[in-house]
Amino acid sequence: MKIDPKSSADLSAQIAQAIRDAIVAGELIVDERLPSETELSEHFQVSRSTVREALKRLAAQSLIRTQRGATGGAFVNRLSFEDAYTQQITTSTLLLSMNAVSFDTACEARFALERACAPLSAIRRTADQLATMRAEIFRQGQPGLTDEAFCASDVAFHRALVDGAANPILSYQLAGAVEAMQPLMNMITFTARSREEIVALHTRITDAIENKDSMVADAALAELMTYTIALKDNVMAARRSKADLSSG
Repeated sequence: MKIDPKSSADLSAQIAQAIRDAIVAGELIVDERLPSETELSEHFQVSRSTVREALKRLAAQSLIRTQRGATGGAFVNRLSFEDAYTQQITTSTLLLSMNAVSFDTACEARFALERACAPLSAIRRTADQLATMRAEIFRQGQPGLTDEAFCASDVAFHRALVDGAANPILSYQLAGAVEAMQPLMNMITFTARSREEIVALHTRITDAIENKDSMVADAALAELMTYTIALKDNVMAARRSKADLSSG
């Protein structure tokens, strides 16, 4: 493991990257104890505080865990897809907010990925996942539900649909697509959407998944995408009209 002391890059970031590369390459294996802070500081020729900062970076990414006591130290963690969901969602949210990704582009990507899950979910979904989808549909039909709660329920519904595919890689990818993009879509369209229309589409999707009818599920998801984009277009048109009236 090496770093470049002459590089302008932060030394702790370089150390974290060097250890990360060693984990990815299999030079450091799951549950292996890392060298002590003193040993690492001598190896990289840096202060212990710099090493400690590097280890904090790795722990924040769930790549290592620390244990106290005589047999403690920093150990290589077994990273699971579920453990990485939060980081994936955070990264996706930041990318969307910082790079001015268009609504249509985000919508296209999210539904393309979700439609890839539908045929698998129709075959593999569990009774619990189907029950979650039904429960969220019931929740969405409650008249006193706030917009924030409806959005959360919407995310939970689609999360269950995606997880029903029983493919951890798809679930990981969709963690960002659904849980970062869906709130963005809801924030733009909530004033114009019909909850009844969304509940009806969700019901069609769920019925199709229960009946193992992937074609109907795909068609309903395609219709939901079309409906979502139409909502956005209506909202944008109304805003432009309001702005024109104000400027006039």
